[in-house]
Amino acid sequence: MKVEIWSDVMCPFCYIGKRKFEAALEKFEHQASIEVVWKSFQLNPALQTDPDVNITQYLAEAKGWTLGYAKQMNDYVTNMAREVGLHYDFDKAVVANSFDAHRLVQLAKQHGKGDAMEERLFKAYFTEGLNTADHATLQQLATDIGLDAAEVKQVLASNQYADQVKRDIFEARQVGVTGVPFFVFNQKYAVSGAQAPETFLGALTKAFGEWNEVNTGNEAVALDGPACTPDGNCD
Repeated sequence: MKVEIWSDVMCPFCYIGKRKFEAALEKFEHQASIEVVWKSFQLNPALQTDPDVNITQYLAEAKGWTLGYAKQMNDYVTNMAREVGLHYDFDKAVVANSFDAHRLVQLAKQHGKGDAMEERLFKAYFTEGLNTADHATLQQLATDIGLDAAEVKQVLASNQYADQVKRDIFEARQVGVTGVPFFVFNQKYAVSGAQAPETFLGALTKAFGEWNEVNTGNEAVALDGPACTPDGNCD
């Protein structure tokens, strides 16, 4: 059964949601039958990469917040990440457009390494403070998970996989994605946001139980949780 996950590298709740979904998947007795497919979504397609500005500064300027309040919000998310075993360092995070990172994920998917590429990019962005728009950095991250350096360099130097990224974003609009992470189970049930593992487990169980039934085309039943939206809100 397929589980599709729309996500953006710069979305703090997407990394947290990944961990919570993984926790649910570990408890799911049919996990070997689950195919996870990562889908591209850009929260801010027009974002200009600026290594000299960290996320706290960016949020303060973009939202009209004080630096103190922006840091308070980031501390709140950092504590949420810590609860699922993740270490966020917003003081190091680089403001970076995610389009090329998404192209890299699309390449990795062709080699069965989509999940590994997502994981590596999240860690690079939120923990290591690396510039995930820089091609040399992206090439290193890709080789870290076993992708061929020459192929990665060729892809990044071209426009390859751009159409696949745009197609995922278009599909997100059709599905009704307004924020990420957004999980779709068997093209029928949707879970929006970094929900509790129990919620994901319930969705897995219900969707899997109906896996062999004919899809009637009913609208997805959505469950909402913490997510990031294109207007810059993460709550």
